[in-house]
Amino acid sequence: MTITEVSGKFDLPQDTLRYYERIGLIPRVNRNKSGIRDYKEEDCRWVEFIKCMRGAGLPIEVLIEYVGLFQQGEETAATRKELLIEQRRQLIIRMEDMKKTLERLDYKIARYEQAVVKNEKKLRRSEE
Repeated sequence: MTITEVSGKFDLPQDTLRYYERIGLIPRVNRNKSGIRDYKEEDCRWVEFIKCMRGAGLPIEVLIEYVGLFQQGEETAATRKELLIEQRRQLIIRMEDMKKTLERLDYKIARYEQAVVKNEKKLRRSEE
């Protein structure tokens, strides 16, 4: 696949794909005879993985470390697992924080809705 196709498939700008490759977030993509990136299925799996992890808020530095460890081979499997476990733990904390924020927003919205109802009642009374 070309970078244009991968960009469309994963809804990521081409510049982002180039950046991810340049900083080692995705392994170096092979190029065809014309020098154009030629994404294979494995490359696309990496793009999908990184997009998912970034969408969940994992830091680029952690993902670069993970990819580097992966490229070192199976002897890093335990370290990679621990890295993922720690990121999962941090994600759960962020989700709990987000849940509290959502509850607070719901409360604030409800207060505004109550104020609107009160104001409408006042307006109706004054029209009578």
